[in-house]
Amino acid sequence: MQILQILWDRRDFFLTCLAEHIRISLTAIICAGISGILAGILISRHKKLAGVVLGIINVIYTIPSISLLGFLIPFTGIGNKTAVIALTVYGLLPIVRNTYTGLTNVDAGILEVAEGLGADRKQQLLGIRLPLALPVIISGFRNMVVMIIAMGGIASFIGAGGLGVAIYRGITTYNMTLTAAGSVLIALLALFCDRLLSAAEKRVNRRYGIE
Repeated sequence: MQILQILWDRRDFFLTCLAEHIRISLTAIICAGISGILAGILISRHKKLAGVVLGIINVIYTIPSISLLGFLIPFTGIGNKTAVIALTVYGLLPIVRNTYTGLTNVDAGILEVAEGLGADRKQQLLGIRLPLALPVIISGFRNMVVMIIAMGGIASFIGAGGLGVAIYRGITTYNMTLTAAGSVLIALLALFCDRLLSAAEKRVNRRYGIE
């Protein structure tokens, strides 16, 4: 009840934080999605790069998020820009890995038939490989979205906006209700997006006959 009460009493503050959290997360999701898919396509064509690229991303992924934010501050300052960069970097692993996995696991026989019919590499990529890899790519995208939204809560520690501001203020003022309210909203936002993407994933899977 206390959480509901503070959400209502300070609804303007929470709505502002929610809008900012969505904006930061959406920017990072778009950046990570585009760059991650392009990187996945690149390393699927040049498989010698796959181990190197995935290895580098894995190493970055092991760095604590707050440490990465601290490392970026001397180069990009504090605020939303640094938060977006850090969230984008963290979002790369699932989308790059799933794009690469999906593209490299396409049945070679299908590609041979397409090549025999005169399809070049671009036509095979756009017309066969990407559509068949789409269920795996969406799965990675779903994981990335939930992770970015959840991790966006720490952005306030380097001066960025979002629902993390409520968490940070709650911690610094010993107001656990405020902290809990911010945390609950982040969780609800992540769950809402996950449900939307889950429905999209199931629809794609049904189209390709995947249970």
